[in-house]
Amino acid sequence: MPELPEVETTCRGIAPHITGQAIQQVIVRHPQLRWPVPDNLNQILSGLTIQSVARRAKYLLLSTCNGTLIIHLGMSGSLRIVSTAQPPGKHDHIDFIFSEDTVLRYNDPRRFGSVLWTTAPAETHPLLKDLGPEPLSPDFSGGLLYSLSRTRKVPVKTFIMDSHIVVGVGNIYANEALFMAGISPARQAGLVSLARYQQLAECIRVVLQHSIDQGGTTLRDFVNEAGKPGYFKQQLRVYGRAGQPCINCQRPLTEIRLANRSTVYCSECQQ
Repeated sequence: MPELPEVETTCRGIAPHITGQAIQQVIVRHPQLRWPVPDNLNQILSGLTIQSVARRAKYLLLSTCNGTLIIHLGMSGSLRIVSTAQPPGKHDHIDFIFSEDTVLRYNDPRRFGSVLWTTAPAETHPLLKDLGPEPLSPDFSGGLLYSLSRTRKVPVKTFIMDSHIVVGVGNIYANEALFMAGISPARQAGLVSLARYQQLAECIRVVLQHSIDQGGTTLRDFVNEAGKPGYFKQQLRVYGRAGQPCINCQRPLTEIRLANRSTVYCSECQQ
């Protein structure tokens, strides 16, 4: 699944191509995504200029003078810049045509993503209004995690993956940040000290920023806006390495399930 770094990579990749450009036409081949694509999307968007391209959590926000296009890549989606000469593939469901040389193409094999339109301020949309702070923003801190965790009995990994607490800390990055901070993912969130939360918040920032710098995480489905995979997978220390030696102590890494998600950690280095 594309996580925050992959979505941020896509955001930065498509923005120079479409910001300030007018949409000439929208071609919707398969409107049945997680939620139906608006049936009049071509009518709504044709002639509108993209004023900005931004990211909120794992949502891409394409703003115009009349409203905002909200795009979520779901489990397997991607946005790529192609030319009109490139024929659509089986899973290329939507084309946003700007010119002959600039088509923003939405691809989604599993169709769990979404393409929605709102004329209200994007931050008031039901999908966005209750989200927690961005992990790379000044609003996010160890003190915030500590204050929100005091009555929480869930595992700390589950806690930091809650988008109402902080957005964008998906499974891969939660595993990696907890390893870097030396905190067991199964430790009860309410029992983690302020000092350790301060360390964890910094580790979350470091892991996410490093992944963004590397272009995202290479998983089976993810490609960036140019159709190329990310490279962060080469740097993973625990995720996907169950049974392999810890890079610090050489003890075999342990895999458990938390909130139905694969969780890999070192029982020696993470307490």
